Amino acid sequence: MRRSTAAAIGTLTGAALIVGVRLSVQPPAAPVVAQAPLDLADSDTSAKPSAPPSGSASKKPEAKKPAVDKEAVKSPFKDGVFKGKASNNPYGTIQVSIRVTDGKIAAASATFPLTGDSATINPPAIASLKQETLTAKTADDVNAVSGATYTSKSYKESLQAALDAAKA
Repeated sequence: MRRSTAAAIGTLTGAALIVGVRLSVQPPAAPVVAQAPLDLADSDTSAKPSAPPSGSASKKPEAKKPAVDKEAVKSPFKDGVFKGKASNNPYGTIQVSIRVTDGKIAAASATFPLTGDSATINPPAIASLKQETLTAKTADDVNAVSGATYTSKSYKESLQAALDAAKA
């Protein structure tokens, strides 16, 4: 009788501890307000040169870069702002816009849902996907984000549509 009582008390105590710990963990708060999409047409990507540090360090002479004939290097993209087709997934719709300057992708923006689980999954996944977009030539050059499979697939579909629209 004593053993069964001790076993029952131990089981109940363990269950109470598990439930107590589980109740004390709070999920991260979801953002309430959706982000405004980035206006790629008005943004300026030209970086202002920073002033050289003052000090006693000697200046090194700058190496001259060989002149590159712009006609010889043909970019696959024409300059402008291009919007991809909105791509749906079970958690919402994602639409990518890109700005092409000098034949290269200079900026990327995306609209995406910020409700439910999407509020915690989409923002970091889209930020990672946008970083990779800046060096991409096709949507296949962008790696999917682990844990955001639907988001990555929809982003890449919309990005490819924008890249197709930007083809020269």
